[in-house]
Amino acid sequence: MISAGDFRKGLTFEMDGDVYQVIDFQHVKPGKGAAFVRAKIKSVMHGTTKELTFNPSDRYEKAVIEEREMQYLYNDGTLYYFMDNESYEQIPIEESIVKEALNFIRENDNAYIHFYQNKPFDVSPPNFVELAVTETEPGIKGDTASGATKSATVETGFSLQVPLFVEMGDIIRIDARSGEYMSRK
Repeated sequence: MISAGDFRKGLTFEMDGDVYQVIDFQHVKPGKGAAFVRAKIKSVMHGTTKELTFNPSDRYEKAVIEEREMQYLYNDGTLYYFMDNESYEQIPIEESIVKEALNFIRENDNAYIHFYQNKPFDVSPPNFVELAVTETEPGIKGDTASGATKSATVETGFSLQVPLFVEMGDIIRIDARSGEYMSRK
């Protein structure tokens, strides 16, 4: 059991038959009255977010989330198949769960699958990925002092802003958490 007074970012707990993850929290101690915890929580299973106020002594069951590194194999049009690197077991996952991660993973790349009671609910790419630039405009020669950027598309179809010196065919490093350019290889 965990009390609302112990909430921290990333903590998962069970409430009202659903599993929630704490996105943000604030302990509030007003001048008059009792202290309370204001938290922004996200439903792990449904993806909805809400802001609630909790009594610090409210107690909830801690949810056990399992994370496995798995290899993305292929999609058959409706389902995306991932293979466990240790047992070689393949699991199909719906597009709605995988959609965000597809911006940063290609076939045969590894990703992190999060499970609650053996049911996958989230797919995360590694924090940093290296992808080839497939489309971008040529940079303007000599315009490097301004720190200007241009739009580029990588091999997964994801578009981002890159420095002017990046060209088609370059391998770039991207922070998958924010979708920002990090460096060129």
